[in-house]
Amino acid sequence: MLKQNSATVDWPSRYQHLSQHCQNSLLKSFYQAAFKDPNAAIKDVPFVAMDFETTGLDSSNDDIVSVGLVPFSLQRIYCRESRHWVVQPRRNLHEESIIIHGITHSEVNDAPDLNQVIQPLLDALKGKVVVVHYAAIERHFLNNALKLRLKEGIEFALLDTMELEQRALKARQGLVGRLFNKKLGSLRLTDCRERYSLPSYKNHNALTDALATAELLQAQISYHYRLDTPLSQLWL
Repeated sequence: MLKQNSATVDWPSRYQHLSQHCQNSLLKSFYQAAFKDPNAAIKDVPFVAMDFETTGLDSSNDDIVSVGLVPFSLQRIYCRESRHWVVQPRRNLHEESIIIHGITHSEVNDAPDLNQVIQPLLDALKGKVVVVHYAAIERHFLNNALKLRLKEGIEFALLDTMELEQRALKARQGLVGRLFNKKLGSLRLTDCRERYSLPSYKNHNALTDALATAELLQAQISYHYRLDTPLSQLWL
């Protein structure tokens, strides 16, 4: 069993504070409905995997172009309830990003602004713990996108499959490996999945990557954690 993360936010208190002080009604409703039980066994937690494709990697100067959501538990993935939106960014769509995710200028020109999908997006996240692969992307991009549109950002607890994989690799590395500065190995989503013999998917589609992240978390928990592990030892 892996060593647990001790530096976590007191999310029940944070959600209560945010629900009392935020101004936007959609955000207030989101905070009030947030999954708040840090002592819940991981097997009983409702999750939603989330992935974004963006105009670039700088959340301060780039914007979201697509969103993928896949709700799941450790026992089941609810594909019929998954959601995928292509949205029109309020930043320039760079040619480099088009090559990566394949979303073109004509597609985003015909797409709605993210402002039009904020309510269904937040509704899909309500009452669930968000799961991502690399927290800095989804956390910072959604926060900045909502600041741009609602004049108010968002905070939310999440599980980061990249961070969990880093823990697993450090445990495997051991003391000798650390002393000799042995490399941990790739933390890319595809490479992480390969370690658990999960199938290879085409990268850089928000919905597919959300599904890939959900499957990865299921595998990580199965390999490295007890099913009664408290949520507080995994969320960030």
